[in-house]
Amino acid sequence: MDTSGFLGSLNKLLVWISRLAFLNLLWISFSLLGLVIFGFFPATVAMFAVARKWMLGNDEMSIFKTFWTAYKREFLKSNILGVIIVAIGLILYIDFQFVQHAANSFASFLYVPFFIITLIFISMLFYIIPIFVHYDMKLSQVIKNSFFVMIMNPLSTFYMLIGSFGILFVLSYAPPICLLYSGNLLALFIMKPATNAFDKINQKSQLLFQEQ
Repeated sequence: MDTSGFLGSLNKLLVWISRLAFLNLLWISFSLLGLVIFGFFPATVAMFAVARKWMLGNDEMSIFKTFWTAYKREFLKSNILGVIIVAIGLILYIDFQFVQHAANSFASFLYVPFFIITLIFISMLFYIIPIFVHYDMKLSQVIKNSFFVMIMNPLSTFYMLIGSFGILFVLSYAPPICLLYSGNLLALFIMKPATNAFDKINQKSQLLFQEQ
């Protein structure tokens, strides 16, 4: 048995476990630093910025420096994005309450379009922050492009939907683990297919450009 190879793999696994735990603690700490209301979205964006670096093969960068830089730089812009996301979510919630408590039969026909709109919104959320950290775009472009990327990559979107709900379901049975592994797992799980989707779109764009 090659003990050196085993120990090397074990050491690599432990390094990644500690990296993920540190990233999650940063996410929670900086969310609290902004009193959650003002800190959650900047901390989430910063966490995805770190995950993006990892997805691009930059394993040795300083996690804290990358996180802190993104947190400071995108503090205002990410909070504006957060306001937009929360506002849309509140509108959908109010609409759901209206449909649910409406007494007339016409309201029952609204369940299907409401469900479709809500599903589209949730699916777009999987791409909004990855696009935010991957490209330098205005917020209107981030939201618009998240819709188009979602439409163009139905399998990746379905994969992220099922996988994310699966992770949340498993974590719901072990709440203490959420302190070290929750947002970080979701960030990695979402960022990987999102990055792949961006690469596919870039390749298609280059092919179209070459044909022209």
